[in-house]
Amino acid sequence: MKNYLYLIPVLLILFIVSACESDYRPMSIGQIDEVIVVMDSTEWDSDTALAIEETFGKAIETVPSYEPTYRLIFRDFSNNDQLDQLRESKNIIFASPIDAESNVGTFIRAVLSDEIEERVRSGESFAFPLEDRWVRDQWTLILASNDDQELSEKIRNSEESLVGHLMDREFERRIQEVYRRGEQVAISDSLWENHGWKVRMQHDYIETVDTTNVKVYRRALPDNDRWILAWWKDDVPNTDFIDDEWINATRDSLLQQYVQGTREGSYITTEYGRSVITKEMDLDSRLTGFETLGTWRMTNDFMGGPFVNFFYHDPETERLFMIEYGQFAPSVSKRRFVRQFRAMGRTFEADSTWNSPSETN
Repeated sequence: MKNYLYLIPVLLILFIVSACESDYRPMSIGQIDEVIVVMDSTEWDSDTALAIEETFGKAIETVPSYEPTYRLIFRDFSNNDQLDQLRESKNIIFASPIDAESNVGTFIRAVLSDEIEERVRSGESFAFPLEDRWVRDQWTLILASNDDQELSEKIRNSEESLVGHLMDREFERRIQEVYRRGEQVAISDSLWENHGWKVRMQHDYIETVDTTNVKVYRRALPDNDRWILAWWKDDVPNTDFIDDEWINATRDSLLQQYVQGTREGSYITTEYGRSVITKEMDLDSRLTGFETLGTWRMTNDFMGGPFVNFFYHDPETERLFMIEYGQFAPSVSKRRFVRQFRAMGRTFEADSTWNSPSETN
């Protein structure tokens, strides 16, 4: 199944809005993890609606309790004023069969060019993501196909690319959210100068562990305790040995030693009774990356929460790095913070000119 996520840099000229300093349009409205799904109300129980719920609204497997990937709100419109209000949304999906006589179907045909409509009818394309179409900081997705069954099948078959496109935009927004109150540039600069790597550090994390190759930073709030564990190793020429089992064993060993509880003999370990998911990252750099999502539990105590772990390998310097973010916040929704962790971990950089101390002595 290919060409489902059809990016349209040339054909849909009307979709292109320059993101420049002279863009004085209002900002989009809504939460980062909220998606407005615009469909004709008679189609809210259709296969297409169900497919959208099963993809964008899918339950997150790697948080302690039920939370959907995105909170979906279904809407319809009957006049231009209602449509204008919908087009102010931060995240918005328009979905309809291409030839439907509904207001949503008519709107989609008005937006798509004749050539794109033919691509839809021929089955060549069905999904058209847009950036900042009507207001600033906006993500829009047009979904159209010949009929309800065909559209729903294509949505399900393209779940990773469809949801991934919105997730990438969310990571950009989370970066703005995390660092808007400031960041500790001095910590990042020190890590770069003294250890040859860095991540952007939020404004109120405090260093609690400092060894030759391990750092722990903590943001200990009464109702939302968060921490960052970093570890690195030299003389690692490749990643052939890295798999799920190795990643989890390495994490558990480091967590047992450096992230301990208040009770004697208590320490953090992976909760293997729930999903632990590792995927290789698609990076636009020389680095190889692995991201692991899951939940942790406290040995000899009744505590737990989500974690996000990253392993990065730099083949030029033959160095391996681990960055793990964790949280204990029993009364707080975890989705937002897990997404923040995933965004923060993606700010990782490694110095390609770094020489280990043994090489410089």
